[in-house]
Amino acid sequence: MEPPKEQETAAPRRIRRRTLAMIGAGLAVAALAGGLAWFGRGGGSACVTGIVWQPDRATIDPHGDWQKLGADTLLIQWSVIDGEALLPVPGVPWFQPQPNWTRIAAEPWAKTVVLGLAGDFSEAASRRDVAQLAALSAEVAAKIAAQPVPLYVKGYYFPAEVDPTWVEAPKLAALLAPLPRPLWISVYDGRNIGPVALADWLESWLPKDIGVFFQDGVGVYARTPKVAAHYADVLSARLGAARFALIVEAFRPKVGGGFRAATPQELKPQIAAYGDYPRFLFDGPHYVSSELVAALDCRR
Repeated sequence: MEPPKEQETAAPRRIRRRTLAMIGAGLAVAALAGGLAWFGRGGGSACVTGIVWQPDRATIDPHGDWQKLGADTLLIQWSVIDGEALLPVPGVPWFQPQPNWTRIAAEPWAKTVVLGLAGDFSEAASRRDVAQLAALSAEVAAKIAAQPVPLYVKGYYFPAEVDPTWVEAPKLAALLAPLPRPLWISVYDGRNIGPVALADWLESWLPKDIGVFFQDGVGVYARTPKVAAHYADVLSARLGAARFALIVEAFRPKVGGGFRAATPQELKPQIAAYGDYPRFLFDGPHYVSSELVAALDCRR
């Protein structure tokens, strides 16, 4: 999910891209509650489980009505980006301007947080420097956990996205070992090898205590919602339901280049295809306006 240059619209990297609580306390609660398995498979009237936020300067003050879709979990793609920290990390320069974390933590769509660690705006750079990013991520997690922050963090996310075209991806198994759990990565099928082959590949190297956010590919017309739902069925069955969630791409290519928000007519069947799997919209601040929320007409 690589963000764009500052003047562009965010898109996945592969396309060219309420109480104050200490993070440590949040992780302890998560571990007691069973680690990865906290999203649940709610179904009901909720359209989504959570919202992704890919912080950049254009979305540094995110506002939305995403709780009306059922969202109560915020996936923050990174806390350090290109060597600048969005949260206080001693020894790391601050990203400017800083988010208003106290307000964000009080939002109903951020009751719990999956906190991204150290990333890079460029997928190529991220893959090239993955060992350094993993080491920095361990340092960042430790420093953030050692101080009070106004977020209830129940898990971490390592923002180097994985697909079968990345031949060195299996090296992540060792690089991610020092990072705190619960821990998630995101996966997409850039080669369209199919869900069974993708599951085989992941099972061959991915540690069993790391969860997967699967990017559905619908936003870039890589597959239809029906096909993406088949991926969800296979991956969830093979990895285990507690280790699987979907990234629902809430954008579409624009004529002439760039990306636009998906229309309600495009997004409704996409969300509906995924039943009650945990579903995270990518991404709220860039693509999911209050008008789109109202048009989706999710009733809580």
